[in-house]
Amino acid sequence: MVRRAGTRSRHAGRPQGRAERRPPEAAPESASKPGTGRVRLEMARLEMARLEMARLGGRRARVVAREFREGALTAYRTDRDRPDLDGTSRLSAALKYGEIHPRTLLADLGRDQAPGAGASTFVTELAWREFYADVLWHHPRSAWHDLRPLPGMDYDEPGVAFDAWRAGRTGYPFVDAGMRQLAATGWMHNRVRMVTASFLVKHLHVWWPHGARHFMAQLCDGDLASNSHGWQWVAGTGTDAAPYFRVFNPVAQGHRFDPRGDYVRRWVPELGHLTGAAAHEPWAHTTGYAGGYPTRIVEHAAARAEALRRYAVSRTAAARGGEPTGVRPRIARSRNRAALGPE
Repeated sequence: MVRRAGTRSRHAGRPQGRAERRPPEAAPESASKPGTGRVRLEMARLEMARLEMARLGGRRARVVAREFREGALTAYRTDRDRPDLDGTSRLSAALKYGEIHPRTLLADLGRDQAPGAGASTFVTELAWREFYADVLWHHPRSAWHDLRPLPGMDYDEPGVAFDAWRAGRTGYPFVDAGMRQLAATGWMHNRVRMVTASFLVKHLHVWWPHGARHFMAQLCDGDLASNSHGWQWVAGTGTDAAPYFRVFNPVAQGHRFDPRGDYVRRWVPELGHLTGAAAHEPWAHTTGYAGGYPTRIVEHAAARAEALRRYAVSRTAAARGGEPTGVRPRIARSRNRAALGPE
């Protein structure tokens, strides 16, 4: 998923009157089971597709690895960031289920005479996976809690905007394409995992475990260490986390990594009538919403400004001594909840 990572918490000295909030619970059974036979059938079909994707088997995994070395590996350094291209290894599920071992992949790469930049980048990605596993081993609490909390940081309780994010109806095409790909296939391109995670944390101001739990419930390659610590990279609370003030612009990310709009049109058919990069900005075209695509639930500039304001408050709290490491963030009702709009 997303990248980067996970410390043990200390609760001594927690300020009085601020109760520790627990990580989000799984959806109640009534919310997870569709209410009609047609929807049940569709959910069963999607689940079978996820299982088929995950069940490579050891022999098939070796074949996929060989095809990757002989093909996409050459341009992996650049193409791995392009969800519109088939530029990834497609081995994440096989790695998760132990159908192929990282050492096997490294040994195969080591036999190549001139591995190149693509191979070096792939080795780095494998190393990150093992690093996250090691961090989780030493700090198991980091699975669902901030490794390096931001003192005094306010987050919003999940609400209608969170539901829109899960359904792929935020009004931001690149984000929605990723969330719909996840729902339909049980997999999402890594670049898009970073963008969708950043959107939830820094545009909708929702604490990362809510999103991480949703990913784990959907991903056929869901790995607890990589998933949770990848989310913490985005949220600015991991081992080498991106600074909190780094807020991905979902439109700019779409233009950069899906320049022709092919990925968006593949997963957001409501924008199929918009050609090229126009699919990333339906609001800029008179017929942009002709296919019934939803309008944006937040404005990027306003959401970014609010994220930076909250970060400034957190930095001030840290400078004054803040909260002890490991205290859960305060969950506050958004002052602009009405502005988020309906799903």
